[in-house]
Amino acid sequence: MKLLNEFKTFAMRGNVIDLAVGIIIGGAFGKIVSSIVSDVIMPPIGLLIGGVNFSDLKITIREAITAADGNILPAITLNLGSFIQTLVDFTIIAFAIFLLIKALNTLKRKEEEKPAPAAPPAPTNEEKLLAEIRDLLKKQ
Repeated sequence: MKLLNEFKTFAMRGNVIDLAVGIIIGGAFGKIVSSIVSDVIMPPIGLLIGGVNFSDLKITIREAITAADGNILPAITLNLGSFIQTLVDFTIIAFAIFLLIKALNTLKRKEEEKPAPAAPPAPTNEEKLLAEIRDLLKKQ
């Protein structure tokens, strides 16, 4: 029962709810970044590197076999190309996110560097004297 109470306390803390919201927003943001990479960034890069796509690179461990009963056993392959392509995609996505966060940090830093509004000037001697006169009149 103690474990259940600890879990309830853990699950209802604000940090867990914030984390859940962050994960949901992160998933949606991941789709945006994936779209930017696949639809905007990758076409020019593909053009620059000659349309290289590593997805077709594989090492065949066993060729497809037709069994005696006519069933075809599929080939067993190590799909290294898919792995390499995924690494390339990850690197590009990570770099795109890095640039986005760098831009956001720059904007945040500029916002923090803005001078704070100046404090109102100290009252002059005349204003102090008038305040004293006002206070004396209020007492009477």
